[in-house]
Amino acid sequence: MVVLCVPAEVTVILLDIEGTTTPIAFVKDILFPYIKENVKEYLQTHWEEEECQQDVNLLRKQAEEDSHLDGAVPIPAASGNGADDLQQMIQAVVDNVRWQMSLDRKTTALKQLQGHMWRAAFAAGRMKAEFFEDVVPAVRKWREAGMKVYIYSSGSVEAQKLLFGHSTEGDILELVDGHFDTKIGHKVESESYRKIANSIGCSTNNILFLTDVTLEASAAEEADVHVAVVVRPGNAGLTDDEKTYYSLITSFSELYLPSST
Repeated sequence: MVVLCVPAEVTVILLDIEGTTTPIAFVKDILFPYIKENVKEYLQTHWEEEECQQDVNLLRKQAEEDSHLDGAVPIPAASGNGADDLQQMIQAVVDNVRWQMSLDRKTTALKQLQGHMWRAAFAAGRMKAEFFEDVVPAVRKWREAGMKVYIYSSGSVEAQKLLFGHSTEGDILELVDGHFDTKIGHKVESESYRKIANSIGCSTNNILFLTDVTLEASAAEEADVHVAVVVRPGNAGLTDDEKTYYSLITSFSELYLPSST
């Protein structure tokens, strides 16, 4: 088995989710299709609730900003013409959500609605988050060795907490010291990793970042963060140069902590 020694100065392990802790197939084949297939039913069920109206208003504002884009779907304001008007408006929101998702947009408006839909689905037991089998035992071991464990994902903090709170391993939220999303900055910008270190209260070289995306690894490295690239089934392939340049692991169990001897 490959063993990667964690540098002695590392006190924090920062984890990506999709393709690192969680199979890309779970996100692509279960989480996102769930939104597309159930958004209409969700809106019809929750329409009168304040939270749902806030989500729709945010989507409407986003649609106004997007009006110059090809294929953009406008969301009309309520005209007060009863049931037909309501169904037209709901259909416009459904079409807008599906249009944004077809372009893999990551707007706050879209992520907020998705987060609320997933929360309802997890709470109802309609789905459980999947983790690679090496993840939870390794994280427990790191915690026992005195490491702090944080998550940094493009999915919202709320969505991250849902995954860790409703997993096939049960509620594993207590294993995570904190969560970061793109509100702190994009994952391909080195400044984001400096902000994370500052927020945690450590130096960037006290952090080991595990991700499957080399653009993120490169940005983290620029900020003097230690990096290992995680190779999992279903992940995008790496070039020969990337395989040579980066430290690669195929399982969290391949990380060796000097402090655990």
